[in-house]
Amino acid sequence: MANRPGDRQSQPSPAELRSVFGANLRRLGKHAPSISALCRDLGINRTQFNRYLAGESFPRPDVLHRICTFFNVDARILLEPVEDIRQEPRDLLSHPFIADYVGAGMKGLVEDDFPSGFYRFSRAAFSEEERFVVGVVHISRQGGYTFLRGFEPKEALAMYDLPTDAASREYRGLVMPQAEGIAALVSRRDAVTTSFNYLSRAAALANHFWVGYTVRTTPENPSGRRAARLVYEYLGHDTHKVLAAARGAGYRTMKELVPFHRQQLRVNEPFR
Repeated sequence: MANRPGDRQSQPSPAELRSVFGANLRRLGKHAPSISALCRDLGINRTQFNRYLAGESFPRPDVLHRICTFFNVDARILLEPVEDIRQEPRDLLSHPFIADYVGAGMKGLVEDDFPSGFYRFSRAAFSEEERFVVGVVHISRQGGYTFLRGFEPKEALAMYDLPTDAASREYRGLVMPQAEGIAALVSRRDAVTTSFNYLSRAAALANHFWVGYTVRTTPENPSGRRAARLVYEYLGHDTHKVLAAARGAGYRTMKELVPFHRQQLRVNEPFR
């Protein structure tokens, strides 16, 4: 007689489940720089992680949640090969209609082309002709994707009588590789505003700078900009540099800009 789904004989053994989980971890982590680096990113002890890989142990629920969040998978990695799980579209970017077009470009941005860490940026203000916006963003990676996070200046929201708390000012985005640079799609919470950024590495000063432009989604307005040149400067994880840049963030005059930023923004030339 065939085993019914509830029969004990039809259920995989704990050893089989541990083996599936270990194999999935090896596949998910194959693009990590090293096991040590992956353990640091996950916050998991190297010895314990090796036990997972070898199929000797299961993670606690909180550790499993951390692993699933990092790799953008769900708890089925305990039960099914990850290839089978990912055959099912989990989000819009995995939809078959765009998976080989927009979705295919969302991963693969390597550290050498756009490293993780903090960046200082400068651009002309959209709403004021004579001022510029200076800010700091953080670039991070999870599950092969590259993410951007930052905060609008308080003054930018206050001038429209909008809330200026951190949640209202926060924006996040997805960064993707392009043929000659990188692109980022960035939105505030609930996508109330969105911008498109394009950057390519500047051939100067130890390759710590990227230049390009940003475009915002807004109707044409004769008194404001919809597009502006953009400069990114890599600060890495140097706390002193990051804090100094953060203190200088906000609306600034042309003379207050970092000299190289001012040069690349070509203030007196129209943007084309």
